[in-house]
Amino acid sequence: MATVSAKYLGDLRMECVHNQSGTKIITDAPSDNQGKGESFSPTDLCATAVGACAMTIIGIYGKNHGVDVTGTEVEITKTMSASPRRIGKIEVVFKMPARSYSEKEKASIERSAYSCPVHLSLHPDVEQVFTFIWQD
Repeated sequence: MATVSAKYLGDLRMECVHNQSGTKIITDAPSDNQGKGESFSPTDLCATAVGACAMTIIGIYGKNHGVDVTGTEVEITKTMSASPRRIGKIEVVFKMPARSYSEKEKASIERSAYSCPVHLSLHPDVEQVFTFIWQD
């Protein structure tokens, strides 16, 4: 069975349904590419997937090692390139909560982000930058 079912709604908009949960996402072409920009664009979702995946892997590390990362805030910036139009750069900033993380925990958290399957699946021409802000 497919993971996602999608339907083109016209006007450069898609309705995507996560088949297991029934959760829906609407995508819209960005306003700089003939769309309305009223929802996530497909490239927004790709960049979001990098940040969400990396944070999920960090969460798994935390869960398995008794390190609380709850409340981490993630900011994701996508930069497009031209000729051909593609994602050129994805920047992910992790604002870690004010906790007494050891240097070993910090290093392990940062290292775990780079094992994110989405990060590892993107073409090497897509620059991916992870930045951690520690609020000691």
